[in-house]
Amino acid sequence: MKKILFLAVMGLFCLPAFSQIISTNKAQVSFYSKTPLEDIEAKSVTGNSVIDVKTGKIIFRVSNRSFEFPKKLMQEHFNENYMESEKYPTSEFKGTLSAPINLAKDGLIKMDVDGTLNVHGVTKPCKAKVDILVSKGTVSATSTFKIKIADHKIDIPTIVFKKIAEEIDVRIQATYSEKK
Repeated sequence: MKKILFLAVMGLFCLPAFSQIISTNKAQVSFYSKTPLEDIEAKSVTGNSVIDVKTGKIIFRVSNRSFEFPKKLMQEHFNENYMESEKYPTSEFKGTLSAPINLAKDGLIKMDVDGTLNVHGVTKPCKAKVDILVSKGTVSATSTFKIKIADHKIDIPTIVFKKIAEEIDVRIQATYSEKK
């Protein structure tokens, strides 16, 4: 009995050594809207993400209130009028990378990610290209994709409709480390 208990306890201590989960809580998410009247951009540096490198499963979440704009009024309008951040506090992507990540092999891997994107309480299918750089066990990921405002039922008042693009460019940069 003591032998079984000892092996079970040792197994629990060894489990983290075989962990294939990497995470970050400092991912950068930025978006850009270009129109003839005004360019709008914002950035968050507090995105959270977890990847299971064996299965390629990924979850990415960012607080809508964490986006910072060059003008305070833009930030206020973004949170109160467009994203309704009180009602929809986060935006989230759940998906699967097209291949597992080998932490033991350094190099750049170009792959696809396929999943769902929930913005403003509306979940839509989302596919994107992602560049994964593995270097000494650290993983950096970069992706750029577009989302349509109308797809996520974000209402834009007609008075400012021409100041906001119908399609927004989104860029994600994240550096992951082993989850502890």
